[in-house]
Formats: sequence, structure tokens, C-alpha cells
Amino acid sequence: MYIGIDHGTTALRFATDTAEFRIPREKATGFTIAALERICPIEDIEGIAVCYSMGDAITAITNIKKVKNRGIITREGAGKHTGGGTRVYDKIENSGIPAVVIPGIHRGSPTDPRFKAYSHQTSPEKLGIAYVAQQVLGDTFIVSDAGSNTVSLLVTGGAITGAFDACVFAPGTTHGALDVDAIRRIDKGEETANEAFLHAGVHHTIPDDLQEATLALWAAMEIASLRLLAPDAPVAIAGSQAPAIAAEVSRLIRTPVTVFDEWVAARGCARIARDVFRGGVKSVLGLQVVR
Repeated sequence: MYIGIDHGTTALRFATDTAEFRIPREKATGFTIAALERICPIEDIEGIAVCYSMGDAITAITNIKKVKNRGIITREGAGKHTGGGTRVYDKIENSGIPAVVIPGIHRGSPTDPRFKAYSHQTSPEKLGIAYVAQQVLGDTFIVSDAGSNTVSLLVTGGAITGAFDACVFAPGTTHGALDVDAIRRIDKGEETANEAFLHAGVHHTIPDDLQEATLALWAAMEIASLRLLAPDAPVAIAGSQAPAIAAEVSRLIRTPVTVFDEWVAARGCARIARDVFRGGVKSVLGLQVVR
């Protein structure tokens, strides 16, 4: 059995192709390996793929024993910090179960260099989504993950070309790019930059009756911009908001969209673990595998 772990904004999701469960980030501070028995007996677990934070210190899918500082440059910066993801990572690392760490996509990653105008393109769990999308849509596609944040990425010829992270383009429900008002609040000392990031999503900026339409519009704009590089690329939407906005996104971009549920990232990571440990693959989505 192979397990994927999606380190999401509100919860950690654990999944195989046939089973799943979630733990809220705050409650994950009490995680133990025994929790995985909700999926299968511990002795039946053959491999795990772990996502942790931004994954910005590694560029390859890497054996957890070879990863320093959990694969990140620093815990400081954009995002929600509870300690739950750290607890899960450390328990997996010390469990003796074979595990790999999924990298984020950033300036050190083998993407189109023009995307490196920004330091970070996407966090690791989006690669799990992309791995499933590749199996459904083929080697060239766009996938937008819309939830607490919105992140869209382009894969061409089976390799990641580039992506837009939550803090540079489309808002999600919680996170978004820092606009002029946010910069002013930061300069006045009313908020930190991270607090402003956590208050830039549509739940904080848009009336309730317009929030879904706003998410759909901005996700569609991200998708449309990525289609400049792949005009005929099929499109998928994932994340907790995908069912609510898929029809409007499809209307705006005039293209059918495939909808994935909130478990797709964890399931995709489980498939990466399977193909690394059982299949011996040397690369995934253009990223090297380091055993």
C-alpha cells in the first residue's frame, strides 16, 4: 500500500487510490503513525510521499533521509503556521517506512525560465494533482487548484513548464496577492506581510454573493494566460471550490473542464510513491527522483 500526504492550508489529507482521511492542521500536532491504520495496517505500507510547506529547498523528489530542514529554506514567510505539518513530517521521517519528499516549484526548478520572475511558483501538493491530471488528460494540460488559495500550473510534453503561486495572481478564499491597500497597512504597521496575505482572499475582500463568481473569473484568467503557451491544452480544476466554479470557468474560457475533488492531491502523491518505490521511475513530471 502507498500513501500520499497533502499538506493543505486547513488540513492534512492522507490517501491511497481507495481510501482517505483528513486531520485538521491544529489537531495534527498530536499525530502518531498509528493514525495511518485508518487506511491500512502499518506493516502493509510500502511507501509514502510527503508534502511539506513550500518545498522550496529541494528540486527533486527526494528520499526523506536525504532531505535537510524538511525541504524548505525557512518556516518564516507566507502561509499558515500551526506545527501540525511539522509533526506529521517528523513522525513519517522517524517511522522507518520508506518515504520521499515532493518538492515545490521555484527558481531552482527546471521550468521555463520566464516564470522565474517570481521566486516561488507552486507548493508540492499541486504536483500530486498534476500527476493524476496527466493520467487523465495526457502530457500537455493546465490545472487550476482553487481553494483557500488559487494556484494554476502548465504541463507540456509531460514536464512542468511553469505555474502561478497564490501570492502573485488569482485570489483564493483566504489568500491572495498584496494590493495597494495591503501594502499601505503593512507600511503603517497595522499588519505583517503574512497577515495581509492571509486576508487577501475573496472571503475578506468581496461581498458574499460575488465570491464564487470572482474566484471563477480569476481562475479563468490564470488558465487563459497559461494557454498562451499551449493554446489547445485541456483544462482541469481541483480543490474545495472546484465544483462551485467549474461551470463558470468553462463558460469564460469556452473550453470544457475536468473537475477533480479535494482528495486528488493526496491520491496523486500516493501514485508518485507507488511509481517511485514499485516502478523505479527516474523522473516525474520532468523532476528527477533521488533515492
